[in-house]
Amino acid sequence: MKIIVYGATGRIGSRVAAEAVTRGHDVTGVSRSGGDLPPGAVAVRGDACDPVFAKGMASTAEVIVAAIAPDRSGGNWQGYLDGLSNLAATAGDARLIIVGGGASLTLAGHRMIDLPGFPAPHRKEAMAGIEGYELIRTHHDDIDWTFISPAPLVGPGERTGSYRVGVDHPAGEGISFEDVAVALIDEIEKPAHRRGLFSVAH
Repeated sequence: MKIIVYGATGRIGSRVAAEAVTRGHDVTGVSRSGGDLPPGAVAVRGDACDPVFAKGMASTAEVIVAAIAPDRSGGNWQGYLDGLSNLAATAGDARLIIVGGGASLTLAGHRMIDLPGFPAPHRKEAMAGIEGYELIRTHHDDIDWTFISPAPLVGPGERTGSYRVGVDHPAGEGISFEDVAVALIDEIEKPAHRRGLFSVAH
């Protein structure tokens, strides 16, 4: 498949691009820097907030992956939301897969962000992620979208190819960036969570 990855030089986006290439997909990675990507992927400099650029990229894509995120300070909150909205508005017939946070997942009937002990330094970033999810869910249900939320403890590690799935709730405490990419490409190849949110963990 023809897959466009926004945020392709980032922590998860770079793993998604590499995993997709390994499985034989045609991958174009978009970043503001146009930086180096894994061998086999084409690097393009661009911005999700540019509607002309996004529309042109979407016209050639079967799947668009948004591996972009708000910064922890909340400084680019509006830019993050504008980017997601723009990708959704220009997606057309392409499927949109968004890497989100886990703050909107529920545990014991409460959102993760509302639980005691939710780390204060992550709150602005988490609220932006929640708004992004609600924006897509409530205003863009005319497109084929999916949110994937990694476990709360996510970082570099081993590609095991194994993970657990939760729907609207955490599937566990941790997962590697590499296995988030495995789960995301699995979802692209065998869709199971269209127009919805799912979480992944080891």
